[in-house]
Amino acid sequence: MDNPVCPIDFRYGRKEIKEIFGEKSKLQYLLDVEAALARAHADVGNISKKDADEISKKASVNYVKVERVKEIEKETRHDIMAVTKALAEECDGDAGKYVHLGATSYDIVDTANALQFSKATDIISKELKQLRKTLVNLAKNHKNTLMPGRTHGQYSIPITFGLKMAVFALEVDRHLERMHECKSRVLVGKISGAVGTGAAMGKHALKIQELVMKNLRLGVEEGATQIVGRDRYIELLSNLSNISASMEKFATEIRNLQRSEIGEAAEAFESKKQVGSSTMPHKRNPILCEQVSGLARVVRCNIIPAYENAIQWHERDLANSSSERFILPHSLILTDWIIYLMNDVFKNLKVFPEKMIENLEKSQGLPMAEAVMTKLVEKGMGRGEAHELIRTCSQEAIAKDKDLLTVLSSNKTVLKYLEKKDLEKALDPKNYLGVTDKIIDNIVKKLSR
Repeated sequence: MDNPVCPIDFRYGRKEIKEIFGEKSKLQYLLDVEAALARAHADVGNISKKDADEISKKASVNYVKVERVKEIEKETRHDIMAVTKALAEECDGDAGKYVHLGATSYDIVDTANALQFSKATDIISKELKQLRKTLVNLAKNHKNTLMPGRTHGQYSIPITFGLKMAVFALEVDRHLERMHECKSRVLVGKISGAVGTGAAMGKHALKIQELVMKNLRLGVEEGATQIVGRDRYIELLSNLSNISASMEKFATEIRNLQRSEIGEAAEAFESKKQVGSSTMPHKRNPILCEQVSGLARVVRCNIIPAYENAIQWHERDLANSSSERFILPHSLILTDWIIYLMNDVFKNLKVFPEKMIENLEKSQGLPMAEAVMTKLVEKGMGRGEAHELIRTCSQEAIAKDKDLLTVLSSNKTVLKYLEKKDLEKALDPKNYLGVTDKIIDNIVKKLSR
């Protein structure tokens, strides 16, 4: 292409998955279905094995060229008719007469789609496994890396960076489960002709469909109109949208941790010549995470036309066709790409434990208010009373810009229950991590099987 328009052609996406959806590959998948159909017809005695073998031999982009298909389509204004005519004219003898026998266009299109989905989802699942492994390693390596927890954008109570990464790893693991579970419903094809009755296939229609799908290693759409049920496509794109939401969630976390006023983690600056800004020489921007965030939104937007495409006029119309040419390859390619980018970010992530401790210290002990409240309850104070007492002390510390220990140490009610050494122990973040280490160990064990 001399002047590509779509950024996927020149900027985003990995070669391996993009090739699945290229013109040449798409044509080959369509030809694969036509070849399987011819062999099924031969198996039930509708055509000779010789003719089926000839069709199978010529059902290859080595014979049927993209350029020839395009020439025919200009005349026919029908893409699948162009494919079948281009294949038929390559076949020797009478074999060409039996190309596409009994089929409707979307028998071929939807079955070819399923073949593409199978390859693409395998690639995505493989990359999800890599990301899960990277996150598990971070969870292990930072099991005891203390940092502030945050809720509502403010300090809450201490957490470890390892726990944060372990939670992310579990989320990725659930996506792997979803991708596996949806395959039985998504990787299906149909060979049942116009409106799904199989009328043009003859008495062996169900057998032909079964043979084609067995040959292509796909499930069977047991009851269809003229197309495979689009609820299946909705499920696939919903899973991709869900994955994209997680990738943006992870990216947003790193973007926030990289903020100048936080500075607890950051994307690696990958080369000495990398530029952060065209005008501000000091900038080191989280460009990969920002790219993930932007592209994840594109993936999620594609779910809308997927839902709309499920609404067909009677047994089918053609309104789904044009949008699916965009949303299916783009969603799969971009989902794989943003998983790949997030794996790269996490593999090369810069983590700054000393900054995490510094930020905890800047908090003047306020994140430990719950720990003191809990200790008061252990000493016999009612939970509600303890909460109000520590809330009041915390507000005083904020108003007077004092650390919480100073305020608590001068409060007579607090001192009735806790000595200063008890307060110091309760205010040490290392002493208020609960069962964090066990949670991480359990997750690591589960995901390392």
